[in-house]
Amino acid sequence: MAGKKISRNNDFFDMVYEVTRLIPYGRVSTYGAIARYLGTGRSARMVGWALNACHNNPVFIPAHRVVNRNGILTGKHHFGNSTTMRQLLENEGIVVEDDQIVNFREKFWDPLSELQ
Repeated sequence: MAGKKISRNNDFFDMVYEVTRLIPYGRVSTYGAIARYLGTGRSARMVGWALNACHNNPVFIPAHRVVNRNGILTGKHHFGNSTTMRQLLENEGIVVEDDQIVNFREKFWDPLSELQ
């Protein structure tokens, strides 16, 4: 993924979706990491709002790959039921215990270092 640049001409939600689509299968990122990559480090909550609205997007957005800074599935209630997000992550080989990603540091994908 190195070398990929995000178009800064889109609106904020579109930029969030563009970055989220780049998170590799079997990896996760955080709301804050995406916000920092977009140059809006204090807007992690806005990233969450964008991902909450992504079901309206005609292109699949793997929002299940975005968790909070501690690897906790804080957005799980936006996936229809409380287990869908966990199931999607587990389908990608990510181990989740008590709504938290095991080996979070190993699975963490930081767009600031990956997309240069």
